Amino acid sequence: MKTTTVIVPWKEGIHLRRAGKLARLATRFRSSILCRLGEKVADGRSVIGIIILCASLGATLEIEASGPDEREAVQAVDEFFAPSDDSGDDPSGLPGETASPTSSMRR
Repeated sequence: MKTTTVIVPWKEGIHLRRAGKLARLATRFRSSILCRLGEKVADGRSVIGIIILCASLGATLEIEASGPDEREAVQAVDEFFAPSDDSGDDPSGLPGETASPTSSMRR
């Protein structure tokens, strides 16, 4: 089991779009990923569970991963929560992913 502590860096907190991105990130790993905020615990693959945490700006989340790729999972979640100058809503949405030329096009 690997754990890390992250701080929510976005002024909007973890809203629906970010919860979806975090859940999608968690599905890339075989390890189980849990997110804890105080007494609340959410499965990292559950958008609703992540939303129910009500994590606002500055909230401290404990992330726990256990499984065959737990180290990589914890590192990816750390990168997801790393503060950046942008809004965090880039087209790719996940650490290590790049957007295809058509991914940001709407019809």
